[in-house]
Amino acid sequence: MGHQAALPASRARRYRLSLLALALFLLLALLLGVALGSYAIPPLQIPALLFRGEGLEYQVLVGLRLPRVLGAALVGALLALAGGALQGLFRNPLVDPGLIGVSSGAALGAALFIVLAPPLGALEGYALPLFAFLGGLLATQLLWRLAQTPLGVQVAVLLLSGIALNALVGAFVGLLTFLASEQELRSLTFWTLGGFAALTWPFLLGSLPLALLALGLLLPTARGLNALVLGEREAFHLGVDLEALKRRLVAGSALAVGVAVALAGGIGFLGLLAPHLFRLLAGPDHRYLLPGAALLGAGLAVVADLLARTLAAPAEIPVGVLTALLGGPFFLYLVLRYKREVYRA
Repeated sequence: MGHQAALPASRARRYRLSLLALALFLLLALLLGVALGSYAIPPLQIPALLFRGEGLEYQVLVGLRLPRVLGAALVGALLALAGGALQGLFRNPLVDPGLIGVSSGAALGAALFIVLAPPLGALEGYALPLFAFLGGLLATQLLWRLAQTPLGVQVAVLLLSGIALNALVGAFVGLLTFLASEQELRSLTFWTLGGFAALTWPFLLGSLPLALLALGLLLPTARGLNALVLGEREAFHLGVDLEALKRRLVAGSALAVGVAVALAGGIGFLGLLAPHLFRLLAGPDHRYLLPGAALLGAGLAVVADLLARTLAAPAEIPVGVLTALLGGPFFLYLVLRYKREVYRA
């Protein structure tokens, strides 16, 4: 896919140190996530509890905390990775899976499954992410076609199309809410607010193959995305198969968002926040940005879930509400900075 110049030693060291720091941040977040809550478990006792394999604390740890915290980390990593990949694909830092309607498409797929599909028992853990993935894929393909012009992808058209798609999906979800039974209505309310309370081991393990496939599709695109920063014509001259790269990015992003929405519902702005924070921390090289954003997104999701469980205990704040409260102002800041740069140019 073309050769890339080696990084200066100081820059390479900064990237590696940033990845190490983010890995440690994620480990600390995971430890606090499983230890803290309405029933606190001393962190130093966790290895002994796991080894003993019985008792109330063990049941809380293994039955409730671990699937929830690991699921939160997986959702955060998938959303951040999809956000970083889509920003590289559209060559615009304001792109986010939620803002351009990909998350909405995935949510509609999940909502259709919840209300219209017959009970599938053990297969539900696989079918729900699959429906969400198909919804996200259709939304991504539609947006890509709408934003494509002879001059390339027009970001203004993309964002406007995303707004229209979000509105349309909202209407369809409203119609499904009208048709839903009481149990289905509770599930739909969970999707719209977003959260990790419903995560169980079967659901998490059922989604894992699709999540790993999404990671396998997106992580190897880093070199192609680095070339794409220069423009499509330059990337083509560097030996990048543009159509194959675009197909891989679209499918991988849709799959990542689909699995994330199926597991946690509407968790907004993580796909925007994590890649941006990594760029500020280390730099824009996608070989480091994609794994770095995934680590940071995973850590942020676990921290957001911990805050949601503890800030208003024993009640629980929806995680999607917390991420929107953090991400909304950050997005406005980015828009203002982007506007200043355009006027300066």
